[in-house]
Amino acid sequence: MKTPLLSVEDLKLELGDDGQKVKILKGMNFFLEAGEKLSIVGPSGSGKTSLLMALSGLVKPSSGDVFIKGKALSPLSEDELAKTRLEHIGIVFQNFHLIPSLSAVQNVAFPLELKGQRDAHIKAKEWLEKVGLGHRLDHKPTQLSGGEQQRVALARAMITNPSLLMADEPTGNLDRGTGDVITDLLFELSDDHNVALILVTHDEALANKCERTIVIEDGKIKDDYKIEEHAKKKA
Repeated sequence: MKTPLLSVEDLKLELGDDGQKVKILKGMNFFLEAGEKLSIVGPSGSGKTSLLMALSGLVKPSSGDVFIKGKALSPLSEDELAKTRLEHIGIVFQNFHLIPSLSAVQNVAFPLELKGQRDAHIKAKEWLEKVGLGHRLDHKPTQLSGGEQQRVALARAMITNPSLLMADEPTGNLDRGTGDVITDLLFELSDDHNVALILVTHDEALANKCERTIVIEDGKIKDDYKIEEHAKKKA
C-alpha cells in the first residue's frame, strides 16, 4: 500500500501545567495524499491553528503522532524537525512572519541559506518574479503592502520545493480583492508544482476551492468530506 504524504494518528494536544491542563486536540486521525488540497474549517477556538502547528512540528503533541512520508515527527529533535520542515513543508501565516530587518529577496532566500545553497539569492529573485514582485526585491516588509508581504511569504514557502504547503488564514489580514489575488496565486503555485495544500480558513468560499474539507469542533473531527460529493448532496 502506498504511504500517504501525511498521516495523523490519534493526535492529542494538551497545554498548560499539571493543575490547569487544557485539552486542545482530542484524538485526531486522517491522512493526506501527495498533491491533494484539503481545507480545515471550524469555529474560533476549535483547534484549527493548533492542529496546523502540530502537523508542521512546531508544537509537539501530548500523544499520538504525525507522519511525513512515513516518518514520525515526535521522536525528532528540534534540529531534526527544522530539517524536516526545510525538506518537506512550506508554511504561510496570516501575519506573514517576515523578518523585518531583511529585504524581500533576503527573506525569500533565507530557507535556502539555512540549507547552505550558494544560489539562494538567485533563486529568491526568480521566485519573487513568479509572484509578481520582481520590482520590489530590495524593499523591507514595512515598505510593502499586506498583499505584497503575503506574496513574499508565499515565495519563501515555495522556494524549497516542498511536498506540502500549509496556509493558516492566508487572506485573514487582507481586503477581499487582495485576498482573492493571493488565493488564486496560492492554488496556481500548488497546481503548477504538484504541492499538496492544507488550508486553514473560516471563509467557506475559500475552503470550497479545495478538493476536501475537514470540519473541526472542540478539538475533534466532526466531518471529513469531498467538496464535490458534499455539494451534490446539498443540491
